[in-house]
Amino acid sequence: MGYRTLRDCIVDLERHGHLVRLDAEVDARLEIAEIQRRVYAAGGPALLFARVKGCRFPVACNLFGTIERARFMFRDTLERVRRLIELQIEPTAGFRHPLRYVGAPLSALYTLPKFVRRGDVIANETTISQLPQQVSWPADGGAFITLPQVYTEDVHRPGWKGSNLGMYRVQLSGDQYERDQEIGLHYQLHRSIGVHHAAAIRAGKPFRVNVFVGGSPAMMLAAVMPLPEGMSELTFAGALGGHRIRMLPRADGLPIHADTDFAICGTVIPGKLLPEGPFGDHLGYYSLQHDFPVLRVEHVYHRSDAVWPITVVGRPPQEDTIFGQLIHELTGPVIPTVLAGVHGVHAVDAAGVHPLLLAIGSERYLPFLESPRPQELLTQANAILGQGQLSLAKFLLIANHADDPKLDLNDVAAFLRHILQRADWTRDLHFQTQTTIDTLDYSGSGFNAGSKVVIAAVGPARFALAAELPGDLRLPDGFRNPRVVLPGVLAVEGPPREKPSFERNPKSAIRNPKSSNTTTAGDIERFCSAYKSDAPISRFRWIVVVDDSQFVAESLRNFLWVTFTRSNPAADIQGIDAFIEEKHWGCRGPLVIDARLKPHHAPPLVEDLDVSRRVDELAALGGPLHGII
Repeated sequence: MGYRTLRDCIVDLERHGHLVRLDAEVDARLEIAEIQRRVYAAGGPALLFARVKGCRFPVACNLFGTIERARFMFRDTLERVRRLIELQIEPTAGFRHPLRYVGAPLSALYTLPKFVRRGDVIANETTISQLPQQVSWPADGGAFITLPQVYTEDVHRPGWKGSNLGMYRVQLSGDQYERDQEIGLHYQLHRSIGVHHAAAIRAGKPFRVNVFVGGSPAMMLAAVMPLPEGMSELTFAGALGGHRIRMLPRADGLPIHADTDFAICGTVIPGKLLPEGPFGDHLGYYSLQHDFPVLRVEHVYHRSDAVWPITVVGRPPQEDTIFGQLIHELTGPVIPTVLAGVHGVHAVDAAGVHPLLLAIGSERYLPFLESPRPQELLTQANAILGQGQLSLAKFLLIANHADDPKLDLNDVAAFLRHILQRADWTRDLHFQTQTTIDTLDYSGSGFNAGSKVVIAAVGPARFALAAELPGDLRLPDGFRNPRVVLPGVLAVEGPPREKPSFERNPKSAIRNPKSSNTTTAGDIERFCSAYKSDAPISRFRWIVVVDDSQFVAESLRNFLWVTFTRSNPAADIQGIDAFIEEKHWGCRGPLVIDARLKPHHAPPLVEDLDVSRRVDELAALGGPLHGII
């Protein structure tokens, strides 16, 4: 009935052929991360490294490396949790279909944490520097915890009911942190830890934080679950784990998860901020160095048989993709109950999740119109962008369900084709400027700052989509190598820009569009002004200007990553034969998006060649990883 500890999970996975133990010594600096990326890409097993260079704790990786293994880990509880969520949506369903929901009340019993007097986690103490010092990418600012469960409580409502368990980045070493005494906490927008910190500041009380590492896999998933504000993740972890979460009260601080492997306990130092990062993040670029709160470490507890679990984030897909799939499987049915008329929402993993959101809604306002136009869809789009982390989306593409009831949000190519055949660039582009975007997205105008665009499509297909280059296509000077990416989508290489670097000062990240963006705007305006709306290039509806058109055209994955992680809608969308009418921007010809790397962007992630060669040796014939990666 679920796993209470990480050891329970490891033993079970190994017994069923889902985990391999390795005795060869590996290095937590770059090497384990390189292995993790490769074993994930190969769809391989979870790994347990028994010997980590300079560290006495074993390390486990790729636990959630396939959706099949993730479902296997929660095989006893996943279906019951789905049923429990269904009952939350429609309570009367239990009376109509009692056999379907027979196990749901049992899951509900596990939602209350259990407070205990003893816990193996406090059997030993160590120091921060004795923990595995995982560095995932060459330019990372130090070692990081990559699967932390950060526990906080509301000082106005102390106790687990007002608690938050989140997966917030934790930096263990490097930069200006005092060795073994201080670690860095990275908060992003729309995270409840910030709400708790603000409450502590207003109350003039210490802001205590516990960081759990390991323990039940249900706690790891709960830490990334998008629950409503004010609902404790401990309730979800109990239901998914198939047991009440055991918490150990502490007179000198917050309660500790009794079955976790490690617990770092401390207090945020009032008013102290230190540079945190850089860190190779899930968009496929480094998040740069910024000032964030500092945790004064008071205790580092661990079990006698403790195992340190890790993951690696980088250009998607990575292991965190599986977290997203599980969350969607559980919460997808909730969307129509929260957002009236919305049939589904899909955050596209290949585009970095937040940059691109696809949605299917219902256009029902004026069904008698002969020429329908987006109306209710725009209401639904605004509602979507008002929902928690969905509000971080930069591009929201929304289609009308009735136009194609079989349209599948997960078939991204088909969805894009549907939009491009219907969206009218003179009418169906709706921008939000000077707003918030994902903290980790550096395509915008500043830290957490950028723009959004909603593209809404209603009605029958109206536009043909070119699938071949026109023979009479001509490009302006400096533009070259046009390649068809998808029907209706063309990639063109533009004049090279100055590349991103770590020398850029993030504290002065607010960009002046009239200065630092002049070259970008000038290039794209020159491109657009070279054509009329009936030019041969207008057989394409969407033109993306890139650094490497061959790379972009190689796969849908490459196109999605480059286009949506390297563009800020208000600054980088232009068009052929553009106009502004009553403050509405549109174009009569193709939409043109500048998706080149720009100086204010963050550098892309690149692996260390020496480490790659070392891992090649481990994977060679006779090596410990042969046949695994």
